Amino acid sequence: MRKRSYNLTANVLIKGGRIIDPSQSIDEISDLLVTDGIITEIKTSIDRPRNSEVFDAEGKIVCPGFIDLHCHLREPGEEHKETIETGTAAAAAGGFTTVCAMPNTFPAMDNQSVVEYVLKKAKETAQIRVLPIGCVTVGRKGKQLSEMSELAELGVIGFSDDGDPVEDPNIMRQALSYSAGLNLPIINHCEVPTLVDGASMNEGWVSNRLGLKGMPNSAEEVMVARDLSLAELTGGHIHIAHTSTTGTLNLIKAAKARGIKGTCEVTPHHLTLSETLVMGTIEDSFVPLPRNAYDTNAKVNPPLRNQNDVRSMVEGLQNGTIDVIATDHAPHNQVDKTTTFQDAAFGISVLETALGSLMTLVENGHIDITTLIKKLTADPAKFLGMPIGSLQKGHNADITVFDPSETWIVSPQKFLSKGKNTPIEGSLLKGKIKATFFKGRKIY
Repeated sequence: MRKRSYNLTANVLIKGGRIIDPSQSIDEISDLLVTDGIITEIKTSIDRPRNSEVFDAEGKIVCPGFIDLHCHLREPGEEHKETIETGTAAAAAGGFTTVCAMPNTFPAMDNQSVVEYVLKKAKETAQIRVLPIGCVTVGRKGKQLSEMSELAELGVIGFSDDGDPVEDPNIMRQALSYSAGLNLPIINHCEVPTLVDGASMNEGWVSNRLGLKGMPNSAEEVMVARDLSLAELTGGHIHIAHTSTTGTLNLIKAAKARGIKGTCEVTPHHLTLSETLVMGTIEDSFVPLPRNAYDTNAKVNPPLRNQNDVRSMVEGLQNGTIDVIATDHAPHNQVDKTTTFQDAAFGISVLETALGSLMTLVENGHIDITTLIKKLTADPAKFLGMPIGSLQKGHNADITVFDPSETWIVSPQKFLSKGKNTPIEGSLLKGKIKATFFKGRKIY
């Protein structure tokens, strides 16, 4: 990992930026003063205190630091793919000041010792805030509940078996009942395993064209319907990870209307990319396949869906059905991806491209910039029930500054993440992170 320099002071005056803070309904050109790592003043013009550094934010957007509810840091057990140090450096480069670490580590985060290890490593090496997610079941095997109360006392923000769905409905019922008492969500990767066995991409004309077994939308939707029903039965909070289908959104919308505690997230790639990316750059089933067909970097679970589902995800952001945007950052090494499409690992490295990808939605008029920032800051903060995701006076100065008009080309070799696995290499994106402050210190 490359050496980085840090601002050693937590006193900074951010001058002349467009401050957007959805938590306070602020959208104005102003200065922002940070003193001892705390936001102390926002107003049109602030004179520089003698002990403060000045950051020129003219022409840039100043907003709360982004919060990622779904991130894979791979430590412990797969440090060759990512570490807490490299993953949080990548997060800072992407404008994130808080990440929630998924428990599919080796060993899994299903007991006190592993969670304590992650918290210790985060304290020693993390550049931002790391919040662990505990396992629902022992070893993520879906057979026996983990010591959820013990994990909650350590500070986990929810429970998930991540890429291994909780298949047994009785186990899920027990988990939701128990977590309700802890006031923490169950975060499920909704997928009926028998419906996707041996499948590697979305089921549709593209999978037929490529001769690959596909994952039907119903594999996600059947388990979503089950989990929402169990949440209604138990009073527990079910959070649907990486929502990807129109049917799932319809189920969630209906459940919310009935007062069920159901929330959901969507990833940047499910908002901006479709199944045709697996086939290369063509969108016609009758022309020869290009050389970049079967791009394993486009293999992700849930898979990139069709254009109708992509449009539904965007509409879900617009109408509020989708609660937050989360990256599902899943770094892999080259060996995991340099193989056949069928055998390649699922996952995309997302932290450093998230903003640029999402800004295409703003550029195309699909969502406004305030909604985008809200889904990355105030709404995930509300989900966590924590005093973050805001530029409110007295709060920690977790701040992201970005230039909404600066263009840049995606170059994975420049990523701070160990994971270079992105299907958008060479893409021209608009919207560039210029600075990330964590507790007042400039970390990127």
